[in-house]
Amino acid sequence: MVSESAVLDSMRDIIDPDLGKDIVSLGFIKKLAIDGGDVSFTVELTTPACPVKDEFRDRCEKAVKGIPGVDSVTVNMSAMEVKRSTQPGINTLNRVNSVIAVSSCKGGVGKSTIAARLARQLQREGLKVGLLDTDIYGPSVPTLFNLHQPQLMMRDNMLIPIEVDGLLLMSVGFVMGDSPAVMRGPMVSGYVQQILQQTDWGDLDYLIIDMPPGTGDIQLTLVQLAALDGAIIVTTPHSLSLADVARGILMFEKVNVPVLGIVENMAYFVCDNCDKKHYLFGHSAQSLKDRFGLRNLAEFPILEGMSAVQGADEAEGVGPIKELAENLHRAVGIRRMEATDLPEVSANPGHIYVKWPDGTDSSIPNKEVRASCQCAACREEYTGEQILDPSTIPDTIEAKEVGTLGNYAVSIAWSDGHTSGIFSWDHLRGLARKSAV
Repeated sequence: MVSESAVLDSMRDIIDPDLGKDIVSLGFIKKLAIDGGDVSFTVELTTPACPVKDEFRDRCEKAVKGIPGVDSVTVNMSAMEVKRSTQPGINTLNRVNSVIAVSSCKGGVGKSTIAARLARQLQREGLKVGLLDTDIYGPSVPTLFNLHQPQLMMRDNMLIPIEVDGLLLMSVGFVMGDSPAVMRGPMVSGYVQQILQQTDWGDLDYLIIDMPPGTGDIQLTLVQLAALDGAIIVTTPHSLSLADVARGILMFEKVNVPVLGIVENMAYFVCDNCDKKHYLFGHSAQSLKDRFGLRNLAEFPILEGMSAVQGADEAEGVGPIKELAENLHRAVGIRRMEATDLPEVSANPGHIYVKWPDGTDSSIPNKEVRASCQCAACREEYTGEQILDPSTIPDTIEAKEVGTLGNYAVSIAWSDGHTSGIFSWDHLRGLARKSAV
């Protein structure tokens, strides 16, 4: 007789590469049924777009078939059912598995192009994908997809998205046409709310929302109306763009939207003659990780014709967009399964106190933490050289407010008026080690 424990034990060496635990301990095995020598079960993944889905299925089938007495194995694959909580009247997203915002804190960094190409790449993977363009002052989807005056249809008082080669599209540009948007904040928010409430997306694996640039009222309206699974922040290596990234991170965290990572656009160009990557503004991938505690999801080159979405398969940028899509799948899965035992941080007189999940603790002098700030006001963007003179920091400096940013960093408001510093857990751990020496 084949036992349940034998079936489960056979799969305990199948490790999720992102979560670092076996799929049995993670609770992925559901609906296990044993009928004589016939075994069936479901592997419930964090997301239907899990990049190792096929590998898991094959390894599970092979592992269970190796148990003496097993005649047949049926492995079904499924994904966690997301219970989406939205504002009253927003029920058009109830059948969307993952809602992802693509944001930038300033214009001109290629946010809309990245959002459109990401949506197209996800759709090419066989997923059901929608792209919502909410930039009311400068909608990009009509230009990116050459759809300037499409015929919008309605069913049961709901807008039907435009389908282009299997990808569902909706844009405020479709509703407003080519006329300029001359309106004040409340009217803008009203248009955004209407398009969220009255677009029938149906069943989707992903809805990518192309956010307007900035961190104002319209952005807050969007993140409060739609229950976002996470946000991606697009930037360029230029100092003016990087200086605004912290603003975007803080905006999303204030409304409890996790930032999944950063996309660095126009990071380099490849020389025709030497095939070498040339980083015009410096190679800042690691500095982004050090400064914000977030992973760099992808790095895009400067390319001629990068704004073309249709027929972009052969473009040199196809590698980065595939990397971005895969990293997005992984980031969504990790967020849904992330551990709750994060470090605890508080402000003690003269020190920042951190209690780590392993039971150890650290007490780091305020002056050392303040002096280590990596923000644009304290560090030179290109060279990383310290601008802040540590001797100007008062010995009596105190942390007035300490807050956690998702599971990756801490924000601190200091008594000297400085509030833009973001300190990753790794950064604080490194300071603690230096302080202990």
